[in-house]
Amino acid sequence: MLRWPLSAGHDTTASGLSWVLYNLACHPEYQERCREEIKDLMRDKESEEIEWEDLSQMPFCTMCIKESLRLHPPVTAVSRRCTEDIKLPDGHVLPKGNVCLISIYGTHHNPAVWPEPQVYNPHRFDPQNSKNKPPLAFMPFSAGPRNCIGQNFAMAETKVVLALTLLRFAVRLDESRPVRRKPELILRSENGLWLHLEPLGPSHESRPPATYS
Repeated sequence: MLRWPLSAGHDTTASGLSWVLYNLACHPEYQERCREEIKDLMRDKESEEIEWEDLSQMPFCTMCIKESLRLHPPVTAVSRRCTEDIKLPDGHVLPKGNVCLISIYGTHHNPAVWPEPQVYNPHRFDPQNSKNKPPLAFMPFSAGPRNCIGQNFAMAETKVVLALTLLRFAVRLDESRPVRRKPELILRSENGLWLHLEPLGPSHESRPPATYS
């Protein structure tokens, strides 16, 4: 019998969705641009359902999701065993057989790779800005032959949930509850991520908010 960890495709996606909603709550100008993109996409549809072909028509939402995964990668580190000696730029050698811990969080926050790494800036992932980035500068789903086999599904799921959420709600930050990152097996917030969801009417007017964690 094969047993898969419960975090696969469950906890990781929940973490990624939570952090992208948090980041968009912190940056309402990006949130509104995402919402307008989704409204344009859904304008001539008979029902508010996201089809498979719609997922490629959400470029700015995709940029926002990727920047959130850079800033708050659900899995912060992975381990790999060296299959050959690896010479580092400083001359040191990692011997074959050694197990190395690779910090995804550290790579995503390395100022030599990502200028102003603590700033949430979706435009980093504009195709014109990211085309010269090293291939392993961004690896929220790990990399190589053991990368996440569900990454395409996870991105599709995140786009659908984000789109349908922003189509119905304005997401606001609960500033009374500070957020402190807690890196465990999955990156969480120590006391949860508390957000206000304000239902949007047909005229884009908000009603009294509900609070969710």
